[in-house]
Amino acid sequence: MNTGPALSPHSAWLLLRGLRTLPLRLQRSFESTRIITEWLASHPAVQDVIWPFSPKFNQADLVSQQMQGCGGLFSLILKHSSFSKIERFCNSLKHILLAVSWGGHESLVVPAIASFSEDEYSADNDHHQLIRMYIGLEDPQYLIADIKQALEK
Repeated sequence: MNTGPALSPHSAWLLLRGLRTLPLRLQRSFESTRIITEWLASHPAVQDVIWPFSPKFNQADLVSQQMQGCGGLFSLILKHSSFSKIERFCNSLKHILLAVSWGGHESLVVPAIASFSEDEYSADNDHHQLIRMYIGLEDPQYLIADIKQALEK
């Protein structure tokens, strides 16, 4: 305890409890993300989905050689993106929360535009158009329905 941080007994117990189900939670998130990214990639309002297991990912061969799965974090870019369109999409999501605490049980979204003002937005900057999404443990069809209604707005 004199050389660095030490966990309390309760914190250690919570850590062990979470570690016991970690593989199941990661697998569920990965499988749900695969379903959702495939659906998004075929949606006419989506320009690009950036996820290592996407067939269009530029290093998909390397990913398949080195990885068995990954977490539920990916990026998407809407077609004909504008600051207001990105903002409207994110604010229209009813279940997927606007937050950045990746890795929990709930699905989250945060657009790159959350870190700057509309005056700073550049349609020519690919980074400005990124929307980061994390898929948690919810049913993927439930999340797709939420994303679909937001894309229609």
